Amino acid sequence: MKLKDILSISGQPGLYKYIAQSKNGVIVESLADGKRSNATSSSRVSALGEISVYTETDEVSLASIFTSMFEKCEGKETISHKSSPDQLKELFGEVLPDYDRDRVHVSDMKKIISWYNILVAAGMTDFSVEEPEDEEVETDGEEEAGQ
Repeated sequence: MKLKDILSISGQPGLYKYIAQSKNGVIVESLADGKRSNATSSSRVSALGEISVYTETDEVSLASIFTSMFEKCEGKETISHKSSPDQLKELFGEVLPDYDRDRVHVSDMKKIISWYNILVAAGMTDFSVEEPEDEEVETDGEEEAGQ
């Protein structure tokens, strides 16, 4: 299970694993209970592998934040997303010290911490995101050199 296959669907709690394309949207499976459903094309679906968080200088991928959290928490779940705003900010400051305090809100932190806990509970420990573009560039270069 890769982070690019994990989806967040607007208006629906939890996270979902991408299963297949359907006629009216995508078929997903809940990480919480394993039930499959159809996310219609009108739903706002976001792949976790494509989400990033603002910092003072740049944007940091969600994968990097999850990896930092995983290392800090020694592979276990972290505090609840229902913890006090001060606790959430403290954890987020430890995991991503230079996050943009003006653009990253407590609601964003709650969502990210909730997602992290769901993924760890589902047994996900590898938060890396594949970079297919680099592989394609290398392959194209090898083909040209061989001709």
